[in-house]
Amino acid sequence: MKFEQSRIHLQTLYQACLEYTRPVTSPLALISQIQRSGGSLLSQLFDGHPELHAHPHELKIGYPTKYTWPKIDLNDNPNRWLETLFEYSVLSHFKKGYKKEKKRDDAFLFLFFPSVQREIFLDYVGSIHPLTLRDLFDGYMTSYFGAWLNNQNSYGQKRFITAFTARLAMRNENMQSFFEIYPDGRLISIIRDPKNWYPSAIRHRPKICRGIRDGVDLWEKNAQAMLQNKDRYGDRVCILTFEDLITRTKSVMRYLAEFLEIKFEDILLEPTFNKYPIRANTSFEAEKNGIIKSTLNRYKTLAQEELEFIKSKSKDLYGQVLSLAISF
Repeated sequence: MKFEQSRIHLQTLYQACLEYTRPVTSPLALISQIQRSGGSLLSQLFDGHPELHAHPHELKIGYPTKYTWPKIDLNDNPNRWLETLFEYSVLSHFKKGYKKEKKRDDAFLFLFFPSVQREIFLDYVGSIHPLTLRDLFDGYMTSYFGAWLNNQNSYGQKRFITAFTARLAMRNENMQSFFEIYPDGRLISIIRDPKNWYPSAIRHRPKICRGIRDGVDLWEKNAQAMLQNKDRYGDRVCILTFEDLITRTKSVMRYLAEFLEIKFEDILLEPTFNKYPIRANTSFEAEKNGIIKSTLNRYKTLAQEELEFIKSKSKDLYGQVLSLAISF
């Protein structure tokens, strides 16, 4: 009897979500560049704005890895589409609570039902004929935000979906696919001074950045991609500096509010998760919530020869990117 009641309650939940979930058809404002450059911070600053659907974690719809924009065949089975796009990180966040870094003790309640997401997704894509790739991605976003049951910012008119994915903007084919699906989309890329970026990168993910030469090479590829994306996609691309984001947060967020055609509100000045203040995602120790200005002094952990090597390799390219970055 209790088991049958549980099934009835679950079916009632499905029906309620299908009835009350609103379609999420806004364009995607993608934040993307190499890791340790402020992408997580910026996505957390967007969190809670009433005119945005803010994806709460790193967007991991890429396939076969998160660094590759997924190739979807509209002739495939709808279950295959969802299997390709599904973000498995929601499972651990549902079970253990949301936290950006596994080593953190603090975690936030994240009520997300994958089975509900499946029902919403299949219902959405099954209701549209003929179906386009944009419709399919709208269906995924609708199902994601519809299955996130304790989302405190689900209602209201939304101008954009905001989401961060590291490195996605570093490949030409990714950006071509992105703007084909979202011609009304936006790309925001943050450039960080390489002498401050490298100490954070080598400490955070040694397998990606095994040493200073690998690190500088990766930073250069990222910077070159920014130049190419700005040249190809023009006003749909915004380049910011990490240093401005940290020290001129209000000016940067006022500009981004105009860029995304949303009203500036003070909630854009504090990093949050689901409207709750959140601690910085840093490779170093963070003892408080909010923006950590000591990130501008990471270069002090480097030896003089390391500083000179980074400067000699990156100076010209860094200057080119800075010439295209928004100036405050």
